[in-house]
Amino acid sequence: MRGRILIPLPNTGSMGRKRNNFYMRSIFLLALCIFGLLQYHNFNYLESRDTVLGDAVTNDSDDAILAMVPATLHKYLTPHSRNHSTAAVTGAMGGAPLLLNTSSSGAATATTISFDVYHPPNISEIKRQIVRYNDMQLVLNEDTFGPLQNDSVIIVVQVHTRITYLRHLIVSLAQAQDITKVLLVFSHDYYDEDINDLVQQIDFCKVLQIFYPYSIQTHPHEYPGVDPNDCPRNIKKDQAMIRNCNNALYPDLYGHYREAKFTQTKHHWIWKANRVFNELEVTRFHTGLVLFLEEDHYVAEDFLYLLAMMQKRTKDLCPQCNVLSLGTYLKTFNYYTYHSKVEVMPWVSSKHNMGFAFNRTTWTNIRRCARHFCTYDDYNWDWSLQHVSQQCLQRKLHAMIIKGPRVFHIGECGVHHKNKNCESNQVISKVQHVLKIARTSHQLFPRSLTLTVPSLSKKTKLRKGNGGWGDLRDHELCLNMTLPTR
Repeated sequence: MRGRILIPLPNTGSMGRKRNNFYMRSIFLLALCIFGLLQYHNFNYLESRDTVLGDAVTNDSDDAILAMVPATLHKYLTPHSRNHSTAAVTGAMGGAPLLLNTSSSGAATATTISFDVYHPPNISEIKRQIVRYNDMQLVLNEDTFGPLQNDSVIIVVQVHTRITYLRHLIVSLAQAQDITKVLLVFSHDYYDEDINDLVQQIDFCKVLQIFYPYSIQTHPHEYPGVDPNDCPRNIKKDQAMIRNCNNALYPDLYGHYREAKFTQTKHHWIWKANRVFNELEVTRFHTGLVLFLEEDHYVAEDFLYLLAMMQKRTKDLCPQCNVLSLGTYLKTFNYYTYHSKVEVMPWVSSKHNMGFAFNRTTWTNIRRCARHFCTYDDYNWDWSLQHVSQQCLQRKLHAMIIKGPRVFHIGECGVHHKNKNCESNQVISKVQHVLKIARTSHQLFPRSLTLTVPSLSKKTKLRKGNGGWGDLRDHELCLNMTLPTR
């Protein structure tokens, strides 16, 4: 059979090199694709974790929220109404009145127990109780946890009327490490016996109640409440002069007259700070930190641990820092990246006014600038404090801030915000879920802190106040409340 005879070409090596180059390029491209897929997977995984932390859909029913709380703390979430009557009791007993055998001889005699309808105290009684509490300065649970140490943390909670949020704050505090060492001070601007009962139930640390004595509740028809002769908010100055209403000469910088419901918060803040640092006997020799919270805050279980760690690290990380901040208003919380990272910057009222702490030295410097605080035409205490920092303090307020927050804002409603559901469980459930994931992934209680360089931001400019604070009566009352009485 005839056919073509295949003659092998001489092997010069070029074919082999091309083949090897092809294999190498293929292997390189394959490795590059695998690396890219791994990076993409890792990126998506981190993003999904952050989404879980920040935007997870959680069950916000009452039962689900209660299930996230240890059973021993359910008592703080259970309302106990004072408005008992005979009808309420008989209803609870299936329609039958509650009977007691009162016969000493054993005869089958029964007496119906009757309950008077609960009547809240009137203004005169409330004033008497406020004076009594403030004079007594009774520290609850001191026999159990011992006296306050000079360097212990004092936590001051400003309380108004939102008892539902306050219940959850108390539950979060109860679960915090080292809470037994603190003094927990509740500063009230509204006297409510249900709130008092709740606070006096606390058994996990020392507790003290103080009551702001110049509230709208106790002065409903006179300054600092609403005097009938006060100038209406929107009346023009010339009309106010004709009417000769109170303080007609002094509208705020926007031409408006005072509103008591807005001025009270700033008065209360400066009063409670002065009360804690300068007037209470239990704090006379205290040199440690005072941490400021509000009734609609919620704390992580390691917040005291982090606060102590931040305080120790100020010497080397931020010698100029005189404020420590544990809170944030961010809607998402990246614990996987920021749980142990801190940054330092000048104190900014709109960013660092939640869960912040300072000591007596810083307070003394602030109090020396009381005139700047009390005459600045802004009804917000935090903007007024920033004005003090920028205009009066020789050593301006400088903050160390934890980037993974340990104090959260759970309040949906307040002075500035009124939502349809002011007792919404949505935010409370979300915070519980965030902290559960942080706990199970070991993102709480870091062993060390790392200082990060904050992104460059524009220098905070001096600005006009928000107004609402032009009334000279407010200036005078505020100044009088910064005078030490010891």
